[in-house]
Amino acid sequence: MTKNLTRWEPFKDLVSLRSDFDRLFESFFGTMPVMQENLWAPAVDIVENNGNIEVKAEIPGMSKEDIKVTVKDNILSLSGERKQEKETKEKTYHRIERYYGSFCRNIRLPESVEADKVKATYKDGVLNIILPKPESAKPKKIDVEVK
Repeated sequence: MTKNLTRWEPFKDLVSLRSDFDRLFESFFGTMPVMQENLWAPAVDIVENNGNIEVKAEIPGMSKEDIKVTVKDNILSLSGERKQEKETKEKTYHRIERYYGSFCRNIRLPESVEADKVKATYKDGVLNIILPKPESAKPKKIDVEVK
């Protein structure tokens, strides 16, 4: 009669717990930037300012032709590709830490926006997107009448 022994791996449950928490936070806050080999996504800041939603994304080293911005059903999509410079025989690389390749980042917006009035500018490696909220979503000032 043979008995099978199973090796105990104490950290296996911690890795599983970490994956569960990652999925929980992604479902609540949206997808987080991923930094793995050959896979990257720009970091973003999202603020509400003067009746607009403003999104800033760090995308250094790209041209505006390599960046695509779309808005549909309250989801802002940023996509593009950062191309790696061609290796030449004269260069000896000691370290390559910058990320290259395609990216796609989908961000659920906190409120509806007027998609036909969205403006995007790109300067110094930062993509700035202004998403105006519709008038119906903006707070209305109500005057109080004194009698």
